[in-house]
Amino acid sequence: MRYALMLLAVLLLSGCMKPSDLQDQAGYYLGDAGVLNHYRIKRSSTWVIQSDSKLYIAQGHFLPVGNPYARPNVVAEEAFAAAVEVFPVVRRAQQPLGLEEALAEARSFGYDYLLYTRFAAADDAVGSIEEWEESGQWGDLGLDRGVLQLMLLEVGTRHLVDFARIETRGGFLQFYKASPEELLRPPLQDYTGQLLGR
Repeated sequence: MRYALMLLAVLLLSGCMKPSDLQDQAGYYLGDAGVLNHYRIKRSSTWVIQSDSKLYIAQGHFLPVGNPYARPNVVAEEAFAAAVEVFPVVRRAQQPLGLEEALAEARSFGYDYLLYTRFAAADDAVGSIEEWEESGQWGDLGLDRGVLQLMLLEVGTRHLVDFARIETRGGFLQFYKASPEELLRPPLQDYTGQLLGR
């Protein structure tokens, strides 16, 4: 009888949530508490585009406030790596471009949408013993943070389809030898998935 009750309890509990859902929820709450890396996406619309859309990705010339030493095209590179997982035709600019230049390039290649990105802000906190020896300032300790801005435009009409702001924050357990650039791909994967309604 005891085993039957235990089996019934396990079946009832397993019916509530799948293990993958439990993992996702635990990761979300641990990230929100600051233990793991965390991000928040704020979109101006819930626009969904067709899965066969051709997407061109470019990054502006703007250097992030707080960390001017980030790679010049890092957001476009990470957005490209995220978008090729869900879109069949994706291309990115080889170097940072102004908005008009990016639209002209996307139009010349016959792309449907332009994802124009900007690394708005970054805070690269001390994350290793070497960095601490170099800095020595208590104010430099903490977690890495970053802010991305994304504009999705229709290339033909120049219509702004979506504007998104992504805030990323490093986690306490993942801060060692980390940099703000390492926080970019997961939210960009989530955003490109949202563009397809996932």
